[in-house]
Amino acid sequence: MTGMFDLSGKTALVTGSTMGIGKGLARGLAEAGAEIILNGRDRDRLVQVAEEFRADGFRVHTLPFDATDAEAAAAAIDRFESETGPIEIVVNNAGMQHRGPLESFAPADFDQLMKTNVNSVFYVAQAAARHMIDRGHGKIVNIASVQTALARPGIAPYTASKGAVANLTKGMATDWAKYGLQINAIAPGYFDTPLNKALVEDPEFCVWLEKRTPAGRWGQIKELVGACVFLCSEASSFVNGHTLFVDGGITASL
Repeated sequence: MTGMFDLSGKTALVTGSTMGIGKGLARGLAEAGAEIILNGRDRDRLVQVAEEFRADGFRVHTLPFDATDAEAAAAAIDRFESETGPIEIVVNNAGMQHRGPLESFAPADFDQLMKTNVNSVFYVAQAAARHMIDRGHGKIVNIASVQTALARPGIAPYTASKGAVANLTKGMATDWAKYGLQINAIAPGYFDTPLNKALVEDPEFCVWLEKRTPAGRWGQIKELVGACVFLCSEASSFVNGHTLFVDGGITASL
């Protein structure tokens, strides 16, 4: 049974994988046997993380490109496919948060947030899917959020972006499942990550979160790994267009 979750021989690209959830998922996929392609815009940081992974015995590549740049993403993926080998798994993790009152939220900030959280998912998935379609198989996992289903004050644009990720995931599955691809999403709840640093350090918010979440605590990044390995493995061969919430029960309870 464990063989269904074995990723040996597979190569996985994880966008935004130099820190936080992306780095944690990349490590988890490596532990499941995958060869990892680390991605980010900071070349020095990519080299540093790659050295960490290699020191632990993992096979790692670095692929620096801006996921919000369609041409750069396609060029990098095409080059890797041509020069190194197939990318069988893509985890679209690159994302950002920007908080502020909706009535004064700057249009430029809204555009940047949507480009980072939604456009990048489309650009990277499309570039990789073109190769996957030719091969007749591939796995794409998009990182959504608990805000895919819920809203909180001050993050309406982020909520809109993550709702779009879930529906884009459905659309990708609808268009590409016939070619042998599985496209799904993971929706993390509140996790202790650099993106949530301001909230983690806010005692009032932490008290609210612990009361609001049935599990009574923040999630830890390692608790997302199992869901990701499942969606990237043969164990999920008939799962398509699904958003898997990993949220300690917060979306299940009022």
